Amino acid sequence: MLFNRATSGAAVPAAPLRDRRQWVRTTRCSAVSVQAEVPGGMVRQLGNLFKLRIGIIMTLTAVVAMLATPGRQMTAWETAILALTVLVAAASAGAFNQYYETDLDARMKRTRNRPFVTGAFHKSAAWLLVITGMLAASVAVAVVVLNAQAALHIFLGAFFYAVVYTVWLKRRTWLNIVIGGASGSFAVLAGAAAVDPAIGPVPLQLALVLFFWTPSHFWSLAIAQRQDYAAAGIPMLPVVAGNRTAARAVLANTVILVAVSILPFFYGLGWIYLAGAVAGGGYFIHRNLLLLRDTSPKCAMRSFFASLAQLSLLLAGTVLDVCIPL
Repeated sequence: MLFNRATSGAAVPAAPLRDRRQWVRTTRCSAVSVQAEVPGGMVRQLGNLFKLRIGIIMTLTAVVAMLATPGRQMTAWETAILALTVLVAAASAGAFNQYYETDLDARMKRTRNRPFVTGAFHKSAAWLLVITGMLAASVAVAVVVLNAQAALHIFLGAFFYAVVYTVWLKRRTWLNIVIGGASGSFAVLAGAAAVDPAIGPVPLQLALVLFFWTPSHFWSLAIAQRQDYAAAGIPMLPVVAGNRTAARAVLANTVILVAVSILPFFYGLGWIYLAGAVAGGGYFIHRNLLLLRDTSPKCAMRSFFASLAQLSLLLAGTVLDVCIPL
């Protein structure tokens, strides 16, 4: 046996090698595969594959929409099922995205460490069965525990991300994230439908908030990663129109986003919600204006993180408004 496995995940030579440089190259190439065999490395790889950060955002929006929807009181069990089914469905869509886009991910610095690219996970038909099974299980459980309307929205959220965005639009048009971004809106609608299948104005407005939030969020990232997207041949807006035009589009879209985010105040939500929406929206617009002056990757990433701050303040404001009515 030429190599022993070290606890750190590195390969240690059991005997002297003639070509030390070849050993270094071999070690580097195998490091990720070895890492996947270590429990901690496996967890990280699964988190990467299932895009759990995106899934957690979707889950939070679903639960917040549930809280903001007038109607029956959801039990703790039902709330947990809502959160779990949205998370698992989003994870299945994220995994399919990586399965389908292995060729694109391999061309981008930001995505070269994804497990199907590195070989940490073998790309096979078995993964498609796992992904399909996760989505089917989520929808089935939602039908049984929640209702058919909530289950439909959970399915549509995954479908829009996995098929509409990933398969149909991403390689074809700069509108990919505009149309495909509707996947986030379905998480909001799922949370609202779990309470009341006849979705009211506030959940619909919050769904619109997610719809308009997505382009500003991802276009900011695309400006920062423009060269990466261009190298991969992905027609994101900064690639086809330039960073300056994209920055203008981000600002215009964010203005619409902030205007829409204020609407729930006039349909039942209170002053705490309004404060969160205005504070987060104002900060996001401020960062967009700075991005318009300087479209460098540094400013673009600040705009990207400002989008997360805006959404966080809006969601926190919603929860506090519901829990502390004034």
